Amino acid sequence: MPLPAPNLDDRRFQDLVDEAKRLIPQFCPEWTNHNVGDPGVALIELFAWMSESVLFRLNQVPEKLYVHFLNLVGIEPFPPAVARTDITFWLSTALEQVVTVPAGTEVSTGSGDERPVVFSTTTELSIRPPRFSALLTIDAGERVTDRWEEFTALGVPVECFTPGLTPGDAFYLGFEESLAGTAVRLGLGAEAEGIGVDPRRPPLTWEAWTGEAWAGAAVHRDTTGGLNRDGDVVIMAPMRHAPLSLGGTSAHWLRGRLLLPAPGQPGYRVSPRIRTLSASAVGGTVPAEHATVMGTESLGRSTGAPGQTFAVSTSPVLPRRDGESIRVIDRSGASTWDEVMDFSHSGPGDRHVVWDSSTGEVRFGPRVRYPDGHIRQHGAVPPDGAEVVVTRYRCGGGQVGNVGARTLTELRATVSYVSGAVNLAAAAGGVDAETVDEAKVRGPMTLRTGSRAVTAGDFERLAAEASAQVARARCLPARPVGDPAGRTVSGPVRVMLVPHVRTHPRDQRLDDFALSAALLDVVRDHLDRHRLVGTAVEVGTPYYQGVSVAAMVRAQPGRPAELVRQRVEDELTRYINPLTGGPEGSGWPFETDLSFAAVSQLVEAVDGVDRMEEVLLFEFDLRTGRRIGSGRDIIRLEPDSLFLSAAHQVVVR
Repeated sequence: MPLPAPNLDDRRFQDLVDEAKRLIPQFCPEWTNHNVGDPGVALIELFAWMSESVLFRLNQVPEKLYVHFLNLVGIEPFPPAVARTDITFWLSTALEQVVTVPAGTEVSTGSGDERPVVFSTTTELSIRPPRFSALLTIDAGERVTDRWEEFTALGVPVECFTPGLTPGDAFYLGFEESLAGTAVRLGLGAEAEGIGVDPRRPPLTWEAWTGEAWAGAAVHRDTTGGLNRDGDVVIMAPMRHAPLSLGGTSAHWLRGRLLLPAPGQPGYRVSPRIRTLSASAVGGTVPAEHATVMGTESLGRSTGAPGQTFAVSTSPVLPRRDGESIRVIDRSGASTWDEVMDFSHSGPGDRHVVWDSSTGEVRFGPRVRYPDGHIRQHGAVPPDGAEVVVTRYRCGGGQVGNVGARTLTELRATVSYVSGAVNLAAAAGGVDAETVDEAKVRGPMTLRTGSRAVTAGDFERLAAEASAQVARARCLPARPVGDPAGRTVSGPVRVMLVPHVRTHPRDQRLDDFALSAALLDVVRDHLDRHRLVGTAVEVGTPYYQGVSVAAMVRAQPGRPAELVRQRVEDELTRYINPLTGGPEGSGWPFETDLSFAAVSQLVEAVDGVDRMEEVLLFEFDLRTGRRIGSGRDIIRLEPDSLFLSAAHQVVVR
C-alpha cells in the first residue's frame, strides 16, 4: 500500500474555537460570558475561520511538492488527441481533367455556430476522371466470362448474374487507374428484368479490391431501383484501390455482387441486364483532422541568455509534420533547429529546442550547474537579437472535434470546380488533454517500471501512454503454442484496447468501439520500441459480449411507471458498459461475471423502485440484434471479453 500522506495540522474550526475558549480563564479570568452572542466569542470564531483557511493551505504543501517532483522527473500531461474523419468534396460538374484539392484545405461546421469546429485535409486530393478498360462476369463458382468486346463493339446487353441467381454471382467493372477515394457516378441504361426487388433495399452490394481483400464501397445514391431502370448509381470508392488480374486482364476492379436476401427481403426474379454504361467522377474523399493550419509566425527576438522561452499565439499544438519547425534568423542567415524531447543529451553546440504541445511554449537549452561546480550548457543559445520564427504549425484537438455526420459543410476557401464539401461519417478520436489528477496517477506507474515492457501491467501502462484515445488496456500473457516442428514455444502477448467513446452509454453501439488503423499503428509502434527482444505482441480489441436484461419491478406508490422504467433502463445501460460500468463506474472489470443478484441490487437502488420481482439475463448478438439462448441467472465472462448493454426490457407494475 502507498505511504499515507501526513496531515500537517488536523485541527478544524470547532477545535480552534474550543481551544481558544479554554485559554480564556488563564489569560482573562474576568471574562465569564462565553455564549455565542458575546462579541468576544464572535471575534474568536472569526479568527478560527481564518486560521482554518491557513491550515487548509498548509496541508496542500505535500501535494504541491509531489507535483513539483513529477515536473522534475519529466512527467507532463498528455496533449489532446485529434478527431479525424473523411471529407467528401463534390464537383460542380463532371470534368475530363484532374481536379486537385490541396492539402490543408479547411472545412468547418455551419457559419451560424458561435465557435465553428474546423477540420483540415491531411493529404492532397486528386479527382481523376475514371476510364473503363474491362467488363467481366464471374459466377459463384468463379467461372470468368469476358464481356468487354461484345458489350463495347456489338452492343450486346450484359446479364449481371447467372440465370440461377446464385448468391456470389457478380459483374466486374475494370478501370485503368485507381479510384481510391473517388465518388464515381455510373450512368446505367438497364432493362427491367430484375423486377421483384425492393428498389430501396436490393440484395446487391458494391465492392472494390484494396490489394488484400474486397472492401465495401458505399452507395451514396441509386436511382436505378437496384439495376431495374435507367439511372445513376453514385459509389464512394474506398481509400485504397489496387490492381488485380482476373481472367488474364489486369485492372482496378469495382464489382456488384449478388447477396442472399435477408428474411423478408424480396430477391431478383430474373437477372438485371445492362445496355449502356458510363462513368464519371463527381467528387472525392480525403482524410481530415480537427486542426487549423497557422502560417509563419514570429515568436520574438533572443536576448542571448540560456533557457529562453517563447510561445505561439494559439495552443494546443498538434504533433509536428514536415515543414513545421523552428527557425532562428540572425546575421549569418536562417537555420532550422531540431525538436527534441528534452535537453539531457544536448551539447553546447546542438541546435535543439523543446516544443510543448499542450501550452505551445518553445524552450531553448538551459545552463546547469552540477554538484562538482562544473557548469554545462545543454543546447545552443540563439545569438542576441536573433529572430525566432515558427514556419508553420497546426492547432486543435479535444473532444469538441467529435462532430456528427454531415456537420462539416462550410468551405473556408474557394477551390476551383468544387461546389461543396461534407463529412458523410461522424468524426471520432478527439480526446481532451490529460488532467493534472490523471497525470499524478500515471506518474508513479511510469517511475516504477520506466520504459520496460516485461509484465502484463507494463504492456497495459505503455499502451495507455501511447495515445490519449486509449481509455483502457488489457494484456493477456503469452500462452504456449505448437510450432510446425512440433515444439512448444511461447505465443504472442495479446494487448486489447478499449477506445474512448464520449457519447452517452444508451447511444453507444458495437461499431463505436472499433479501433482505427491510425490508433492501432500508434500503439503497435510504441509497444514495439519498449518490448523485449523476441517478444511478439498482438494489438486488438476485446470481444464485446452483448447482454440483455429482462426485469419486472414494482414501483413505489404514486411514482409514474414510465419514468421508473426509463430510470431502470438507463441504470442498466450505464452499469453494463466497458467504460462507465461496473461497481466503481470506471468500466466493467475484466474476468468479472454478471449475476442476477448484482442486477437486483442495482435496480432496487433506483429512485422510485419498490422491489424487484423477477430478472433474467440473456446473451445478445450485437451484430444480428437477437438474443441467444434462454434466460439465465449468471453470464460468464471470458478473459478477453467485456460486457456491453443491448436492448433491455423492463416491465413496471
